[in-house]
Amino acid sequence: MKFLISTLIILSSFFSLAQNKTIAAGEKLTYSASYNMNGILNELAEVTMQTSEVKTSKSTLLKLKCTAVTYSNWDSFFKIRDLYESYVSPKTLTPFLYNRDIYEGGYKKFMKYKFNHKTRTVASLKRKTRRDGTEWEEKKSVKIGGSTRDLVTTLYHIRNLDIHKASIGDSQSFTVLFDNKESVVSIKYLSKETINTAIGKKECYKLSISINNSNVLKGNNDNLLWLTADANKIPVYAKFKIAVGNGELKIKSATGLKH
Repeated sequence: MKFLISTLIILSSFFSLAQNKTIAAGEKLTYSASYNMNGILNELAEVTMQTSEVKTSKSTLLKLKCTAVTYSNWDSFFKIRDLYESYVSPKTLTPFLYNRDIYEGGYKKFMKYKFNHKTRTVASLKRKTRRDGTEWEEKKSVKIGGSTRDLVTTLYHIRNLDIHKASIGDSQSFTVLFDNKESVVSIKYLSKETINTAIGKKECYKLSISINNSNVLKGNNDNLLWLTADANKIPVYAKFKIAVGNGELKIKSATGLKH
């Protein structure tokens, strides 16, 4: 799931940010994830992104949930059961709580971030379960920048950006918190391109993505994302290259869209 999520981390301040006009509760996007094995792309997993409304004693939040699950016939090869979720302001998508709970081939890891935007800190809890069943836990306070976001919030944040105001060739960098470290992500707007998808022929913004000083994504212009060039800005297709190979993400269905 890490490479899938990292493939989708995008966009930055060169597109002006407005209030949340794109994301509403009840949206569900479903994808097939494929990986290149011996020169053949194999569909290994299903990735789902969905939103829901959560009421607390003090406010109403928007829950952003991403999951990745290998298809049953691949579980014996490398079983994945990953969950990423953020609880954010429905108006601004400002994150308050982030959870990451992953199971990948017997490896387990849980992380929780509690954001304090006044002090620009995150209260972090990390818990690992090794293959031998032993557990390890770490709590710490992490200093963050004023515009630092978690992974999931970033995925939805990009869809409220005015990409239509950017010029082809524009590029910029921004910061994402992952594994208690801030990473600099760079994005370049390459072109507009019309592609065929499972939800129809779509005119899209084609973007390239890179992460500085990271082994997650490899190559130049090898990690690409296509967002629909409409009011929903749905991620419909992605290509990625990592240290051990390459793959792609294709949309299967989209329901509950705001527009």
